[in-house]
Amino acid sequence: MYMTIENFITVCNLLTFIIVVRVVTLILKIYTSECSLINEGSAFKTLLCIGSGGHTTELLRITKRLNLEKYNPRMYIVADNDGSSEYKIHMAEHGRKDFSISKIPRSRNVNQSFRSSVVTTFYATVRSFPILLSFKPNVILCNGPGTCVPICIVAFILRCLFISNCRIIFIESICRVRSLSLTGSIMQYFADVFVVQWPQLNDVCFRAKYFGRLT
Repeated sequence: MYMTIENFITVCNLLTFIIVVRVVTLILKIYTSECSLINEGSAFKTLLCIGSGGHTTELLRITKRLNLEKYNPRMYIVADNDGSSEYKIHMAEHGRKDFSISKIPRSRNVNQSFRSSVVTTFYATVRSFPILLSFKPNVILCNGPGTCVPICIVAFILRCLFISNCRIIFIESICRVRSLSLTGSIMQYFADVFVVQWPQLNDVCFRAKYFGRLT
């Protein structure tokens, strides 16, 4: 028995409605609930999105404060053309074995137009799916580089589909004093925790949490 066009349209409308309801429900849950990490074991599989330059330094300083016995194994995500950050990660880990590094295409290069960055971000997002499906992180920690956007988009999609229950913690860079970065402006809508390092940013983002300077 073949499906008629009318039935096909009805099914598509129903699926669209279900997806919209799930997305809205999840966003409301993120906005109204305190973030809690859920894990069957004693450690949290942690994914850290590394940018370049100052972003790398900041996130590695934050990582130093973590109890690495609790946040392991760790996977670092770097852009595929960012060799210097990969070197810094190895130096920061001091020969530990419970970490790995994965690479994705850079979402947006310096001076790249916003229009073309839509294409590169989409490509990076597609490349991020197998990484998250394989690693299955409990928590994602990121601090502003555009590299984190595809990873966090995929994590949110997988959570909408009940495939993952990963939590996203976004820490705005210390250099953002009075306004959010472009990445922060995006992440404020679906990060489970949105942290700023300057008190005046509480007035810019209604979901911001300020704990003082972290880096």
